Amino acid sequence: MKLVVSEEVREALGARRPVVALESTIIAHGLPRPRNLLVARELEEAVRQEGAVPATIAVLDGRPHVGLDKEQLERVATEDGIRKLGHRDLPLAVARAASGATTVSATALLAALAGVRVFATGGLGGVHREWTVTQDESADLGLLARTRITVVCAGVKSILDVPATLQRLETLGVAVAGYRTDRFPGFYLSDSGHPVDWTLDDPEQVAAVMRAQDTLDGPPSALVVANPVPEAEQLDPALHARVLADALHACEAEGITGQAVTPFLLERLVRLTDGASLNANLAAVRGNVRLAARIAAARAGA
Repeated sequence: MKLVVSEEVREALGARRPVVALESTIIAHGLPRPRNLLVARELEEAVRQEGAVPATIAVLDGRPHVGLDKEQLERVATEDGIRKLGHRDLPLAVARAASGATTVSATALLAALAGVRVFATGGLGGVHREWTVTQDESADLGLLARTRITVVCAGVKSILDVPATLQRLETLGVAVAGYRTDRFPGFYLSDSGHPVDWTLDDPEQVAAVMRAQDTLDGPPSALVVANPVPEAEQLDPALHARVLADALHACEAEGITGQAVTPFLLERLVRLTDGASLNANLAAVRGNVRLAARIAAARAGA
């Protein structure tokens, strides 16, 4: 599986300049058109404003790309039939010459293979509610347990089982630190209601942890930097609790199961909050992208 690394990203890596990986699922599947393309461009520009090079990742015609040009970015945002690819799907997509947007697990894997150490996303996948019945757990967790990358995120989506996800990350040996907080964020919410054991206060501290990972040379697991959405931009907690409860009840009543659960709940959240959940999502992503660029710059300048 030969990676296609863009010239800009390749030159930045060769010169040890900061690079930030960006997933493409939010472009192809997370936002409506044409807003998705505008946001994709905005996020890449935010990385540049912080002095780093953006590396949006996707698979096009069976070729994994780390860094997209203008036309390729537009293709991911506008082409019908773009698949959603986790890391398990990559060999299939390559062999079948398919095109797809990469989830957290696929983006993290391809970024690490290309030598990109910092990755910004919205929220991680995790352990689903009623895990004891469904055994439903995101592939993100296992992949991060064996991939040396720093992921800046706003925690995990509140539709998941947050304490079980934190326990699973601990079991898998994935380091988790709150950024300027001792609380684990809840994606749409600044505080999921659960604590974290470690707090990092600036990009230089994050870069120091990354260097310590390399020095210790332990298992190649990730560092999760949990960066909360600002309180002023979070979804109203009371509205969130009410709508989520209604969505979970509707999911059960309609017999929604398996992979259909997450898109069903997220669509209900967007619709029943009049788009406020989407606005909180985007606020979180914007903050994560800027912080990731500052972390990459701190590591490059060390």
